[in-house]
Amino acid sequence: MAKGLGKGINAFFPPELEEENDDVIQEIPVDQCRPNPYQPRKTFHADAIEELKDSILEYGIVQPLIVRKSIKGYEIIVGERRFRAAKEAELTTIPAVVKDLSDDKMMEVALLENLQREDLTAIEEAHAYHNLMRELGVTQDELSKRLGKSRSHIANIVRLLSLPDQVTAYINNGELSMGHGRALLGIQDEEKILPLVHKIRQEKLNVRQVEQLIVQLNNKPEKEKKKEKPKKDIFLQERESVLRDRLGTAVSINRGKRKGKIEIEFYSNDDLERILESLDQ
Repeated sequence: MAKGLGKGINAFFPPELEEENDDVIQEIPVDQCRPNPYQPRKTFHADAIEELKDSILEYGIVQPLIVRKSIKGYEIIVGERRFRAAKEAELTTIPAVVKDLSDDKMMEVALLENLQREDLTAIEEAHAYHNLMRELGVTQDELSKRLGKSRSHIANIVRLLSLPDQVTAYINNGELSMGHGRALLGIQDEEKILPLVHKIRQEKLNVRQVEQLIVQLNNKPEKEKKKEKPKKDIFLQERESVLRDRLGTAVSINRGKRKGKIEIEFYSNDDLERILESLDQ
């Protein structure tokens, strides 16, 4: 294995593949390389690619890509940014280590590599976790063990996807922070989210200020409200918390005199399918 790939990534490659391809670096045609279809990072900044291109022109590609052979050339497992910069530099070949990986393992390695380099936005990370759970058919707990991330971290990140698309777009491009996103999840009335986001952007509010505003919004009495809603049973609150952690989404349990009701939020058909699979386990 070429140096500099990181111990964490190496751990994802089976020992037999390590022995078979150890230190075998090939020069492969740039025009035969294709981006990783499971690449979690969707945004590649042009200025960063330009800087890397200049470095490549001066020093060459110091760290080889990791690829796998496909019917029409090679699919990039690790190193898409280097590949893009090599194309900009008009290189004809690029150094690479060829690995034989399944689609599942390819997804895991691509995510781990980006997490180690801290290249993902919170929303890209959330989509990556969601896609892994869906494609691999694993729970948040199983995924946390495989990636070395806490289950609570994965659950909190994935919950960001339940925010309106406009809000996740702001988080993705850096106009709102992950802290802003997590605070917005606490708004009880979803119709108040976008007006508050407009206020955040207009007045440049920090996370602490947003949290204080949300407390006020949630506690603001409604004119139509005739009497205060009774506090929810502590047992139901605890059960809600357990289900939220397990399913990675908002859950509400309400109990009447004769029967109760459980409400589970989902933001897409894929998310609904993931939740149903989690309930089957």
